[in-house]
Amino acid sequence: MVKRAHRTPRSPERARRPPERRAAKSVHDTTELVTVLDLVRYAVTRFAEAQLVFAHGTTDPVAEAAFIVGEALHLPPDRLEWFAPARVTAPERARILALIEARIATRKPAAYLLGRIYAAGVAFHVDERVIVPRSYLGELVAGDTFAGGDDGLAWKDPDEVARVLDLCTGSGALAVLAAMRFPDAAVDAVDISADALEVAARNVREHGLGERIALLRGDLFAPVKGQRYDLIVTNPPYVDAEGMAALPPECRHEPALALDGGRDGIDVIARILAKAGRHLAEGGGLLCEVGRDRPALEARYPKLPFLWLDTEESSGEVFWLTADALR
Repeated sequence: MVKRAHRTPRSPERARRPPERRAAKSVHDTTELVTVLDLVRYAVTRFAEAQLVFAHGTTDPVAEAAFIVGEALHLPPDRLEWFAPARVTAPERARILALIEARIATRKPAAYLLGRIYAAGVAFHVDERVIVPRSYLGELVAGDTFAGGDDGLAWKDPDEVARVLDLCTGSGALAVLAAMRFPDAAVDAVDISADALEVAARNVREHGLGERIALLRGDLFAPVKGQRYDLIVTNPPYVDAEGMAALPPECRHEPALALDGGRDGIDVIARILAKAGRHLAEGGGLLCEVGRDRPALEARYPKLPFLWLDTEESSGEVFWLTADALR
């Protein structure tokens, strides 16, 4: 777990919202854009001019431009620079330019325009039925957090984890990452939205995990009554009323149901805390992302021993609680 001073606006409530400004109609000459690098540079310029918000898997105009160009050309995301001097065909250039203009005109997240996003290096399908996966939990679940040692939790061997529950699964990204991290575990993934579960089903199927991940529709713990788990992971709605009112246009394309956490942001989190203990096996724990809700949580639950975990891009936005603490 690495702590950095730089904080990226992955949580929608922390995304910077620039002054409202109508995007001007493009008058740029694109005839001289012939290489991959040309198109990336052009996209960076256009995005900066339009004052877009980057809160859906990328953090700035350069990363957004590289993502769009790379995905449009089906290039490996970690090797785009290898292809920088390569020339593009006329149809490829036309498609990339259309994506650039659509990103500006619609303010839709690039992941929606492309139907694809990466979480912890794993590709997932997304569309407007789910929020774009960008949870800090992906890094924690896929990394060394559960491996023990100085940089992890003093927890059980990952190979001994038998059951995992992903609440508010959305696209199913965390459920898939959990299944990959805990190779012998059965994973239940719950969401109240039938539309979201359709997206999750596609991702589970595309990763070949249909025999290990069960998708369940219902409100939080309702579909898993009487069940206990070694690990519960959840990225619930946690944007407070102030944050919802200030959401940038990009975030307003996402389903509000998956973002809105009530007046102080912790309505759903409180419901999870109330029942998580009875669904955790002995020695189990709850891993939950809460955005900027730490002060509200600590004020409401002063006796709970929250362990706040840092990631490469966040500090104090994810907590861990043991089963014993929740009973």
